[in-house]
Formats: sequence, C-alpha cells, structure tokens
Amino acid sequence: MGFWISIAMFGLIGLMQIFIPYMLKRTIIFGVTIPASFIHHHVVKQTKKIYSIAMFIIWLILLISYSIWALHINYNEDLQVVVGIGTILFFILISLLFYAYFHYKLQKEKRQEQWGADLTEVKIASTSLSGQDGMLPLSYFISLVFVSLILIIYTYYQYPILPEQIPTHWGPNGKPDAFTEKNRFSVISLPLVMLVMQAMFVAISEGTKRSGIKISAFNMQRSAFNQIKKRKYTSWFMFLTAFLITILFSFLQLTTIHHDIIGQNIMLAMFITFIAVIFVGSIIFTFKVSRLEKEGYSSNLKEGIMDIDDDRYWKGGLMYFNKEDPSLFVEKRFGIGWTINFARPMSYVILFGPLLLILLIAYFS
Repeated sequence: MGFWISIAMFGLIGLMQIFIPYMLKRTIIFGVTIPASFIHHHVVKQTKKIYSIAMFIIWLILLISYSIWALHINYNEDLQVVVGIGTILFFILISLLFYAYFHYKLQKEKRQEQWGADLTEVKIASTSLSGQDGMLPLSYFISLVFVSLILIIYTYYQYPILPEQIPTHWGPNGKPDAFTEKNRFSVISLPLVMLVMQAMFVAISEGTKRSGIKISAFNMQRSAFNQIKKRKYTSWFMFLTAFLITILFSFLQLTTIHHDIIGQNIMLAMFITFIAVIFVGSIIFTFKVSRLEKEGYSSNLKEGIMDIDDDRYWKGGLMYFNKEDPSLFVEKRFGIGWTINFARPMSYVILFGPLLLILLIAYFS
C-alpha cells in the first residue's frame, strides 16, 4: 500500500514537471516574460526541450531505483512511504535547480538581445468581469465549517465512551500508529485541525475571488474568458479538496468514538478512495487549465505592442512582490495554481496562520 501511494504521487508530480513548460502561458517561460514575437526563438525552444528531456530521464531513473528497492529489498510499508516522500522531494529539488538555471539563462538572453525594447507595453484592465468569475459561492466552503462544529459537539457528548488512548496518526494501511492520552483537548484535536483547514480554504477562496483579473492585449475576449474559466476550475478543485478532507477527517473522528462498528477493510477503502479521487481531480484540473492556455494563444500578433512586462515584481520568477497590487493571490508563473503577493501582510496570515495553529494544536494535544 505504501509503495503504491508513493508511486501514484511520484507519477503525478513527475508528469507535471516533465510537461510543465508546454502547459503554461507561451509568453511566460521559466518565470520570464517573453514578447510574443520571440516565443519561437531558438533559445526559448531549446530551454523548454532540454528541461523536459532532463526531467524525464531523472524521473525515470528515480522511479526505477525506488521500485527495485521497495519491491525487492525492503518490504516495510512505513519505510517505503518515508523513502518515497524523500524521493519526491529530491526530484522537486532537482527540478528547481534546473528551473533556476534556465530562468537566469533566459533573463540574460532577453537582456543582452533586448527582447521587446522596441515594443510598447500594454496593460488591459477590466471592471466589467467582477462577479462573473464563475467561482463557487463562499457559502459552499462555510457549510463545511459547520460539519467541524457539529463533530466537536458530538465528540464532547460521547466523551465518557471514548478510549483512554486517542489516535493522533494513521499509517498507510489505515491503522492508527500514534496515540495520546485522553483529555478535553486531545479528543477534539482532529476536528480542530479540520476546522482550521476549512477556514483556510474559505480565506483562499475569498482572496482569489477579490484578486485582479489580468487580460492579455492579444485576443482580449478569449483571454478574459480563459481567466474566468481558470478561476472557476480552481474554485471547484479547492472545494473538492476541502470536501474530501472533511469526509476523511470526520470518518477518522467517528472511528475513534465508535471504534468497534467499522472494519479495517472499510478504513483502508476510505484511504484509497481519498487518494484516488484527489489524484484524478488533480489530473483533470491540470488538463483543463493547460488546455485553456493552449486555446487562448493567438498567432495574430499585433505589431509594436506586448503585454506588460512585470518581471521586476517576481523574485526568481516564483515569488511575487508588488505593493501597488491589492491582490492577495496571483497566478503562478511556473506551475499550476496560485501564489501569494508577498507584499501584502494579510497573505502571510492566510497562508501561514493556519500552519501555526495546526502546529499548536499538535503540540498541546
């Protein structure tokens, strides 16, 4: 079980890293703004090709090595998961090193050859798209919060029948493998973590909804349509994730209260279903967003203009820092999804506040 979980995660992350240069905006390559007239430049095409080939070779070597080790050398499921996660993190680190190399290579080429120096930068802003982003209403996410509150109340109601040792961690086989002593706080630690995560999803959803919609100067109508669709897909995927976490955590809490009524096979099936649905959802979300980028590209370039070059606001093409932008969240330049505006203190609160609360809950429980 631990082996297949690691393989599934490594497979998804590997495929995304291999094809990601071809899945994103054609005018943003390795975090660098490329004028539309230069997207077919030999240096641009070469960097994308080399990155993808290198990532495929490294991914294949790590995949084969891990599989041989897990299937023929070590059969400990817990250790397989640990080594699997370590392998994934190692692969991500290598991909970041390759990204950094090509990011600075393209920056240097763009600066030396003065790409876009003779073009006029154009920034398109729209106020008519407000409320048309297609994102799920905030009430969908808030409704999940009530599940946590009801579960907390029910747990206290059933406090006398709870076991003296409360599970705090579950292994890949669905069995609890870490415990803490029963007290008024430890028995609700899991619903509290769930509550914090749900609150984080509420804040991210609202922050994304209020973020500015950036429209390309090329094919503005299609660009606006794509931006709305992306927000819609992002909202759906966030709600799917929040909903599945709510179901899984609620299930685990109920098995703690009524540990005799649910069999081990059902618990294992819940874990497998959770992973499978998240895996399939991630693939669909990535496919939908990448297809929008491909369909949104227009070959009918307008001479003399280019989209606004905001490279100066991106540190390494990964961290966005713009005090003039009121948006809390912006689209990633390399990767699928959103990142925070590091110039906005509230972004730190939304992203890191829940992590701190979860650590405090784990510490005191």
